[in-house]
Amino acid sequence: MSKATGTDTRSPALHGADSHDLIRVHGARENNLKDVSIEIPKRRLTVFTGVSGSGKSSLVFDTIAAESQRLINETYSAFVQGFMPTLARPEVDVLEGLTTAIIVDQQRMGADPRSTVGTATDANAMLRILFSRLGTPHIGPPSAYAFNVPSVRASGAITVERGARQTVKATFNRTGGMCTRCEGRGSVSDIDLTQLYDDSKSLSEGAFTIPGWKSDSQWTVQVYAQSGFVDPDKPIRKYTKKEMQAFLYGAPVKVKVNGVNLTYEGLIPKLQKSFLSKDKEAMQPHIRAFVERAVTFTTCPECEGTRLSEGARSSKIERISIADACAMQISDLAEWVRGLDEPSVAPLLDALRQTLDSFVEIGLGYLALDRPAGTLSGGEAQRVKMIRHLGSSLTDVTYVFDEPTAGLHPHDIQRMNDLLLRLRDKGNTVLVVEHKPEMIAIADHVVDLGPGAGQAGGAVCFEGTVEGLRAGGTLTGRHLDDRAAVKEKVRTASGTLEIRGATANNLQDVDVDIPLGVLAVVTGVAGSGKSSLVHGSLPGSSGPAGEEVVSIDQTAIRGSRRSNPATYTGLLEPIRKAFAKVNSVKPALFSANSEGACPTCNGAGVIYTDLAMMAGVATPCEECEGKRYQASVLEYHLGGRDISEVLAMSVTEAEEFFGAGEAHTPAAHRILGRLADVGLGYLSLGQPLTTLSGGERQRLKLATHMSDKGGVYVLDEPTNGLHLADVEQLLALLDRLVDSGKSVIVVEHHQAVMAHADWIIDLGPGAGHDGGRIVFEGTPAELVAARSTLTGEHLAAYVGA
Repeated sequence: MSKATGTDTRSPALHGADSHDLIRVHGARENNLKDVSIEIPKRRLTVFTGVSGSGKSSLVFDTIAAESQRLINETYSAFVQGFMPTLARPEVDVLEGLTTAIIVDQQRMGADPRSTVGTATDANAMLRILFSRLGTPHIGPPSAYAFNVPSVRASGAITVERGARQTVKATFNRTGGMCTRCEGRGSVSDIDLTQLYDDSKSLSEGAFTIPGWKSDSQWTVQVYAQSGFVDPDKPIRKYTKKEMQAFLYGAPVKVKVNGVNLTYEGLIPKLQKSFLSKDKEAMQPHIRAFVERAVTFTTCPECEGTRLSEGARSSKIERISIADACAMQISDLAEWVRGLDEPSVAPLLDALRQTLDSFVEIGLGYLALDRPAGTLSGGEAQRVKMIRHLGSSLTDVTYVFDEPTAGLHPHDIQRMNDLLLRLRDKGNTVLVVEHKPEMIAIADHVVDLGPGAGQAGGAVCFEGTVEGLRAGGTLTGRHLDDRAAVKEKVRTASGTLEIRGATANNLQDVDVDIPLGVLAVVTGVAGSGKSSLVHGSLPGSSGPAGEEVVSIDQTAIRGSRRSNPATYTGLLEPIRKAFAKVNSVKPALFSANSEGACPTCNGAGVIYTDLAMMAGVATPCEECEGKRYQASVLEYHLGGRDISEVLAMSVTEAEEFFGAGEAHTPAAHRILGRLADVGLGYLSLGQPLTTLSGGERQRLKLATHMSDKGGVYVLDEPTNGLHLADVEQLLALLDRLVDSGKSVIVVEHHQAVMAHADWIIDLGPGAGHDGGRIVFEGTPAELVAARSTLTGEHLAAYVGA
């Protein structure tokens, strides 16, 4: 056997595996993309930019990330795929060079009251194991510390069919940590019975005052009247104790009503299932008003809001219970865990320290693990999702981020940049949809989409380096170095909104006067107490002199595929009435959710075919050709257009259409004008809300509230999702609101909005218990001159002072 003695000094040819350094996209047509073809370098940081609605999310999330996830799902068996979300193949000709995609988006976390920051990450699970090993007294396994797990005890006979059939006695115990009073929610609901019925009337006289419950034909009411448990002709106040118990708290039981078998259930559990289990934000306005009247939520007196049973709270490590640990600020909890030294659980302590340190590193050290997940902002939710990826050993993965700077103070953006660069330097591909120039500046590669939004977008305007973008002459390139100047002359306040002794969340007995009749900006690092001050301390829903406070926050717009800008803003109502008046027919004919709906697709415009574990297919309805209306309805015209043609118009087209001529409709024209004012002129009236970006949804909400009679407008980061060029339009809109006599209070991080303000209130100096104090009050010019706070330093650098 011979041994090689020489060394081959020739340069090796490029290995075949090294030729796949690009993600190639050819012919992407998802949503408004116009046959887009690009090549994205792997193991680099690529930023996708362009005006809101230009197609960034369609390319990154709906095409690249969606196809990566679909291909991964296909590697599982058909049985497993049946339990996974089904994904359709994106509209694209070729997608090559894809790697596993991890999507970190701004979708809000579930609003379930049992979902917290701790349960959404692995921190709670690790704490439960830690307390089950080290807690004294020892109360049981990790489930004994879980507020999602109830205690269960059972005993009885079970039949075992093994060989000869035999019956054996069995007992079963499971110790859970759930508080029995509030069932792990931390709050209990108290229902005001006077809001449910008039006890001076009988059921047959229409005692119920619940929305939608009528006595004559309503099945729900007939179940109570004919159940046999109560006398339908006796006033409710004269019910016996037994009748009242059955009426309010009766267990579910089958009863016969008019020959039909129905389920009877006590009024309180019935309402809890039908109203209280639903998300309040998703309810119709009159139902939400009823729930707010009838139900009050108070902290559970038994567990004091900790959600945990007495046993779970009694078990402690160094005088700290799991409830105390979850209530601590995470930065403090990290210090406490670091002080624990127990070799028997060393691997667990290491993992827990790493997770808690990741919270601090990503700028969320001010949160507590028991913070409900539904109360996190979009930016906070996104950063919480990032935590599980920071310490990952995976490489050659594609990370996809949706505006990771949302909700971040300029001071925190640098830390976010460092994290993204760290992910890239581990050998990963990082794709970021972003508008902030600070983040665009660190990109290795930039893809600029546009040139406009909606149908005017969907094309690649520029591909290359940041320097190339600056010189490229695109809308983004031209505005990349925009810097707003500090106002030389500010408005004079017409009054003040006094806040005294504010202590919500981390606020430390704050006294502040917010000026009215001007543009006031509240700023500070993430977690400094801005939202707590503005949303938690404003005097209810009415401001000074009884002026209504209109609050436009970042809560998501909920809506199905049937919801669109026309239905959401109330625009469809005057349009339907105008069509009905001209054609002398009922307005209901012009609703795709009512009498005018196509009978084949029920007004959806598409037919869905469920293919089990494969992606369902949505095909345009052959009967109405996707127009959603019956053929007979489309024969009625207004100004030469049928209702489907009107809904296909853009806001700009429709504003002109309803502004003059036969179609002149002042009510519709006013709503369209507001939509154009917030920069949504490109949206089509019938575009499903599910296809709108986050920035578009917030501006749609702003347009809807602009008609409110409020005197004080409170906006929460209105620049989220806005392109640099659109910020100018937003500032002009805020100026118009103030000049029309409104008071505008904006919670904001964007330096252009700060520079444009008449008055700035800066909170800090840090986050969590290091914040909650007013560190500056005054004009932007004074803040820049003083440079006494983090905000002041960053604003001075921004305006070049």
